[in-house]
Amino acid sequence: MSSDPLDFHGIDYVEFYVSNARQAAHYYRTALGLVPVAYSGLETGVRDRASWLLRKGQVHFLLTSSLAPESAPEVTRHLAVHGDGVRDIALRVSDARAAYEEALRRGAKSAQEPQEFEDGSGRFVRASIATYGDTVHSFIERQNYRGIFPGFKEIQNPPPAPDTGIAAIDHIVGNVELGQMNHWVAFYRDVLGFSQLTHFSDKDISTDYSALMSKVMQNGSGRIKFPINEPAEGKRRSQIEEYLIHYGGPGVQHIALATKDIIATVDALRTAGVDFLRVPETYYEDLPSRIGEIEEDYRELGRRGILVDRDEEGYLLQIFSQPVQDRPTVFYEVIRRHGSKGFGAGNFKALFEALEREQARRGNL
Repeated sequence: MSSDPLDFHGIDYVEFYVSNARQAAHYYRTALGLVPVAYSGLETGVRDRASWLLRKGQVHFLLTSSLAPESAPEVTRHLAVHGDGVRDIALRVSDARAAYEEALRRGAKSAQEPQEFEDGSGRFVRASIATYGDTVHSFIERQNYRGIFPGFKEIQNPPPAPDTGIAAIDHIVGNVELGQMNHWVAFYRDVLGFSQLTHFSDKDISTDYSALMSKVMQNGSGRIKFPINEPAEGKRRSQIEEYLIHYGGPGVQHIALATKDIIATVDALRTAGVDFLRVPETYYEDLPSRIGEIEEDYRELGRRGILVDRDEEGYLLQIFSQPVQDRPTVFYEVIRRHGSKGFGAGNFKALFEALEREQARRGNL
């Protein structure tokens, strides 16, 4: 196992900048089954922004909006450029100040100097560095902190949320401009100490019309996985180019959410109103012979549009949502791993053809 020079423990939370945090919290509760557990805003003495923290298993989403155009200018600007999107992929560490200083020594740019908070729940430390686009990584130190977040009020008796079976974040995918993938691969390698898990070229990920290239970076323990995509030359506009245009630059494309029962999770999410991409029925014709024996029923997977792929370590099941806002930017993947550590390379062609059908519907292919 490779070393982890900044001593990452895992993803602490993902913060989204959104136009209306209260309404976004309602969506993530009713659609994904995340439970609102804490709130920060005017009622808690915070004057510039409102934030809702939602949680399900090991998934923590922080939704933040500004309370006036001038009150939180970085939030207002982010929304004007990107629409709703991920601002911060926060990483839990043993020592936030040490991780921050080491990252800067290795070439990172500061986004926020270390801030220390002390209250009745203990000591909480946060510092941030810049990464692709307007995305940042905060280093979160909370070993001796018993609360949820400083300045947040715990929500008593939160409203009910559907049981979707979502348990953890499997990986988070970033899209960057043409020619920038290797730059950010080097950043994660040299600054954060990540290693490259796998590489997909435009020959692996292409259709007749569009293509992309991708490299997967992971930390020393393998708990944090960040695929990085860039567009490749194609006959038409690729899904990555569509994202970059509508997001206004690089950013988080999708978050993969792990579940132990993908059929039940997809059924629950669909019932809650989440729309998924569909691949052609022909995808399932030779699937049993290509994949072999699995625990799930192929017919049930086909009815739901769930994809299957196998590698030397096992197999995985995955499905991708439609974008979750009007801009065709952020979407979600639901994934169930049975040993496989891959990313569904065998599904790329069918998936991309499905994505291109949606791009054509939007007039963006």
